[in-house]
Amino acid sequence: MLQAIGLDERQESAYRALVALGAAEVPDLAHRLALPETDTERALRRLEQQGLAAQSSARTGRWVAAPPGVALGALLTQQRHELEQAELAAALLVEEFRAEATAPAVHDLVEVVTGASAVAHRFVQLQLGATQEVCALVTGNPVVVTGTDSEAEEKAATRGVRYRVVVEREVFSRPNGINELSAALGRDEQVRVVDRVPTKLLVADRTLAMVSLTGRGADPAALVVHASGLLESLAGLFEAVWREALPLRLGAGGEVGQEEATGPDATDLEILSLLLAGMTDASVAKQLDLGLRTVQRRVKGLMELTGVTTRLQLGWHAYAKGWVARDLRE
Repeated sequence: MLQAIGLDERQESAYRALVALGAAEVPDLAHRLALPETDTERALRRLEQQGLAAQSSARTGRWVAAPPGVALGALLTQQRHELEQAELAAALLVEEFRAEATAPAVHDLVEVVTGASAVAHRFVQLQLGATQEVCALVTGNPVVVTGTDSEAEEKAATRGVRYRVVVEREVFSRPNGINELSAALGRDEQVRVVDRVPTKLLVADRTLAMVSLTGRGADPAALVVHASGLLESLAGLFEAVWREALPLRLGAGGEVGQEEATGPDATDLEILSLLLAGMTDASVAKQLDLGLRTVQRRVKGLMELTGVTTRLQLGWHAYAKGWVARDLRE
């Protein structure tokens, strides 16, 4: 928790222990932290530099903790001041950039990123810089990034950034495909499924987009597109694919409402969602850790419940009843 003010894990642990004890000698503190005495003393020296600890004047070799309210308050105030200065510098740079780029040249509207490391770094950068929404088309055979369950995605979602993601059905066959999608849905992300997406794409706040340039056998490469007609076209492409994709539902979670006693339960809804996503009965059984006959029995029960004779009719009935919802307003 104190990494933001420049402390590593050992230093934070040493400070917490020192606060709990009030004062301690290096051997006692090292024993409490299960660290070598040299590492413990090094951590204490760092705390001393930060004004969080000091050597006792009454007893040689004894260390005392500075009051957290005073010491941490001073460090936080300094951090806030430095952050404000950085924000001011960033704002000035933005204004300077806008003044010099009122009519940017065509070649300045796009940038080509090559190499796996550079592409992955730019992918993370776009998500961490987003403030409102990230839209993505995810293929079943990622080369550099998976597009789901990344650390950057978790951080952005925690900040309130909305995610809308369309994945290919092939994602289900990846080793961790279902787990990644479950994690995304658990973060309240909206996920839909299609047979194939036209390209790998990420759009951040409709101000930047990243589209794959990688062909078979080629080194990873991507095109980063800034605000322009091309960016609007890419955003439009995403929306077109989004409208035609099927919503994905995995697990009951908070999105599955209570049904009548004779209606489908949470497992029925999972089975319906996966079947509508294009998976076979056998694949659904494997993903949900159910028997094949159990899946088929449940599907048959749903067909009897709705009075239909084909699975196509069952799919339409599921949409009509709101069991698997498609929100066309999104």
